Amino acid sequence: MGNDLAAFAKENGVKYFMISYTDLFSGQRAKLVPAQAIADMQKDGAGFAGFATWLDLTPAHPDMLAVPDSDSVIQLPWKKDVAWVAATCVMDDKLVDQAPRNTLKRVIEEAARDGMHVKTGVEAEFFLISPDGKAISDEYDTASKPCYDQQAVMRRYDVIAEICDHMLALGWGPYQNDHEDANGQFEMNWNFDHALATADKHSFFKFMVKSIAEKHGLRATFMPKPFQGLTGNGCHAHISVWDETGKTNVFADNSEELGLSAKGRNFLGGIMKHASALAAITNPTVNSYKRINAPRTISGATWAPNTVTWTGNNRTHMVRVPGPGRFELRLPDGAANPYLLQAVIIAAGLDGIRSKADPGKRYDIDMYQFGHTVTDAPKLPLNLLDALREFDSDKSLKTALGEEFSSAYLKLKQQEWNSYASHFTQWERDHTLDI
Repeated sequence: MGNDLAAFAKENGVKYFMISYTDLFSGQRAKLVPAQAIADMQKDGAGFAGFATWLDLTPAHPDMLAVPDSDSVIQLPWKKDVAWVAATCVMDDKLVDQAPRNTLKRVIEEAARDGMHVKTGVEAEFFLISPDGKAISDEYDTASKPCYDQQAVMRRYDVIAEICDHMLALGWGPYQNDHEDANGQFEMNWNFDHALATADKHSFFKFMVKSIAEKHGLRATFMPKPFQGLTGNGCHAHISVWDETGKTNVFADNSEELGLSAKGRNFLGGIMKHASALAAITNPTVNSYKRINAPRTISGATWAPNTVTWTGNNRTHMVRVPGPGRFELRLPDGAANPYLLQAVIIAAGLDGIRSKADPGKRYDIDMYQFGHTVTDAPKLPLNLLDALREFDSDKSLKTALGEEFSSAYLKLKQQEWNSYASHFTQWERDHTLDI
């Protein structure tokens, strides 16, 4: 079972492996291992000092070993002598429970025990900007409604086509690429898959997009709100659940409202029930709340929710049901950790199914125009601190994700908030200097 990485190297001309893991702040960490040494690394793992990355560990902890999951190996299409492989983090022969990929695998296994196999797709939006990060990279991309701009997408054809060619070669099934609603913003879509496979692809996609952008003298950012007044980077997730065979979508039932089965409604009910706490993970940065609580953008809409509501095929709500058997969660943003995003969706949905949670009233209004008329639905957190408090008070969600993970995440994110809160800004000087 799995790939023999040494044999993979010989068959594919790979000289080096990037043994990679993602920390709690979505930082991708790797060691570059020569193919001649990969057999031992596949057995024992590559050693890391966990404290040197964003994990809740100390310098006194023993080595954290990143054991490559050979099923995830991807040969870099733009640099064929290197292969990337996601790793399982281990310490003292035990899984590191706080490691995001381990957290996701544990939640997937929990769902599988109930006969549920979650499949997801993500819509990862990004900007192509100047290397210094101060401006979008295309000086001619200035339309007030730039979404689907034909000329603008073709001016970045070399970058977008190269990334899409790589996804085609990898067999991901990419099916559309477009200029998005902000100047300088793009989205590329590929086929949905099992949650772990989607998370690995999502992680690799971010690495690939940044790498190809750099190759072309540009910079790619998935930052939730990199430019004031422009639409932010979302990372919408499409969710369905399948039986053990993988052939029957248990969310699909054409006899029910919107083609969503009773089990699908309960899963959605879990998402709605935990939405405010969910935001601490789906929207994990200070900047995230500049997107979901933004004023109207230049294009006329933010395309982001600020209230816990669901609907049919209507993009102004937190959740929409665009067709039978699946729904789209529009809350997550570009900073979401690829593994924790999937984990928290499954954990909340699983709790919803077990508790037979009701998603509540369906709204079909334009929330951007008439949202003020909705008075009985919770508002999403206004900032990261509020989201962290919501997550900390959601005992069942923390338990579902694992106490070690939840404790580590809250501790480090609280430190991040404290750092932000103690940072002096020009805004304070502008508004307070003459008081």
